[in-house]
Amino acid sequence: MIYLVGTFDTKAEEIGYLHDLLSNGGVDVCAVDVGTRDATARTDVSQADVAKYHPSGTASVLGLADRGQAVAAMSAAFANFCKAYRHKINAIIGIGGGGGTSIITAGMRELPYGVPKIMVSTLASGDVAPFVGTSDIIMMPSVTDIAGLNRISRHILHNAAQSVLGMALHPHIAQDEVKPSVGLSMFGVTTPAVTQITVHLAGQLECVVFHATGTGGRSMEQLLDQGMLDGVIDITTTEIADELVGGVLSAGATRLDAVIASGKPYVGSVGALDIVNFWARDSVPHRFKDRLFHRHNDNVTLMRTSAEECALIGAWIAGKLNKAMGPVCLLLPEKGVSELDILDGPFWDPKADAALFDALENQLEQTERRRLLRLPYHINDPAFSAAAAKAYLDIT
Repeated sequence: MIYLVGTFDTKAEEIGYLHDLLSNGGVDVCAVDVGTRDATARTDVSQADVAKYHPSGTASVLGLADRGQAVAAMSAAFANFCKAYRHKINAIIGIGGGGGTSIITAGMRELPYGVPKIMVSTLASGDVAPFVGTSDIIMMPSVTDIAGLNRISRHILHNAAQSVLGMALHPHIAQDEVKPSVGLSMFGVTTPAVTQITVHLAGQLECVVFHATGTGGRSMEQLLDQGMLDGVIDITTTEIADELVGGVLSAGATRLDAVIASGKPYVGSVGALDIVNFWARDSVPHRFKDRLFHRHNDNVTLMRTSAEECALIGAWIAGKLNKAMGPVCLLLPEKGVSELDILDGPFWDPKADAALFDALENQLEQTERRRLLRLPYHINDPAFSAAAAKAYLDIT
């Protein structure tokens, strides 16, 4: 069944058009109203049906005078609705402006990976990160405002309907997974290390690589939390530097929390902790004006972490890993932590690296199940990759 979601108080005509397209495609359709005012058309799931999923009940959602509060409350209610129906929703398509997009994507983000999710939105051509998060939502620009059917909107909505129909009628058939899975974090400056690790493990494990750009780290930990990964080889922890120093690719303060809670094997390292990421050079905050920078490209500027920042980062990581419930092995590449942090490289700084390593070694509480190993290699040295692969196999 395809769930068709929108605010029936303002988008009933467009939703009706989509409903006909989907029904004519040969699927059952469940129309869900997430509006905050009275609907103007019949629905299968009313706004009151959704509102009761709010933690404080229906009265906390409907009848609110403040539209912002009403949207936030319905977002929370629809998120809980989707959690409750996550195993019944085969596909979902939503349509909305600003408020509708916020409400509907809050629910979509609660659905499992692989469930088809299309959001037709007036906001889809801008920054969609707040709506997509770490999910696999497809954001489709509505082009025109969603304010009645016209020659443009009919075409866009037709394409959206056919897209979700195709995914719903021809679902991916998962193969029987016989290999355990492991998540790996990678950045451009640690690509050789991670690539070589996957080669070492290819015969025994399914390697799932994540780009450590904030979203990647969150996705990896979400999949670990959901049981879709059996462990992690977290070579590239650069997102933590961005979180603590103020870069643009932070995965948030909850980075490593899923590792702590899961009890699953964790091999970590300090890949790209020499780097704090910013966009174009003129976007770098003024307080960093005297720091060492490297121009990655016209749109990305990298800043070298200082010894003081590295000590802070090391203490933060150690504090997190000291709480881990499962086996931990932390690997320190003594000859550099990224492609830039190498002898004669632009970010080569033995003092800063020593501050990072010493903070980790001094503050990580080592036990039989929580170990730290210093390795006399650069992070991209094949010998380091071989050691990382062996360390993971040793603790699983």
